[in-house]
Amino acid sequence: DKTVSLRKDLSEMHEWITQAEEEYLERDFEYKTPDELQKAVEELKRAKEEALQKEVKVKLITDSVNNFIAKAPPAAHEALKKELDVLITSYQQLCSRLNGKWKTLEEVWACWRELLSYLDAENKWLNEIELKLKATENVQGGAEEISESLDSLERLMRHPEDNRNQIRELAQTLTDGGVLDELINEKLEKFNSRWDELQQEAVRRQKSLERSIQSAQETDKTLRLIQESLAVIDKQLTAYTADRVDAAQVPQEAQ
Repeated sequence: DKTVSLRKDLSEMHEWITQAEEEYLERDFEYKTPDELQKAVEELKRAKEEALQKEVKVKLITDSVNNFIAKAPPAAHEALKKELDVLITSYQQLCSRLNGKWKTLEEVWACWRELLSYLDAENKWLNEIELKLKATENVQGGAEEISESLDSLERLMRHPEDNRNQIRELAQTLTDGGVLDELINEKLEKFNSRWDELQQEAVRRQKSLERSIQSAQETDKTLRLIQESLAVIDKQLTAYTADRVDAAQVPQEAQ
């Protein structure tokens, strides 16, 4: 009987749709690791593509039902037409929901990759600060050399907050959705701790270099005064020597 055959096709398709909904849409997914998240993205993509491939079968069933209805007596129309309408609606909803969930997971994965990218960029900058702090630990030379070290440190510290704000926002977006929350919190705690520690150390180093500059300037000033005084004394002694003056005949400081 053609009706039985058509109903069997409709029933099998309904079963497949129900199974796909349970497997991909009603099951609770947990994303605690990047591997789990990536696997879910790939799984949803395959499910979406598989659902689209079923479009050929749905069309064949639709054509078969419509051909049967066109030839069958009106009494057989209504039930089959209703089943077909339900099938088409269910199939379209499944495709739409699978595509929507896949797109959402794609965005979540992209968000995670972007977060890693920003963290990598900021950690590279923190590495530069660490190297700079080591380089300015024991600066030798006068006020000018120390001032150059201070300037280079201050230039490095004039780093925009944009990346850190992006890290905060991306992490919040992911953890609000329960995605990789433990891993993200661990990464952020480590990053923020390092960021704060190096910032504080940089501030201390800046103040230390400023004090060193001030001390070097005072030393330079003292040396300059001594040199000026020695030049005057040298001039006096040269004059005494030229005049063959005995040491006992000159002031005590000249002796």
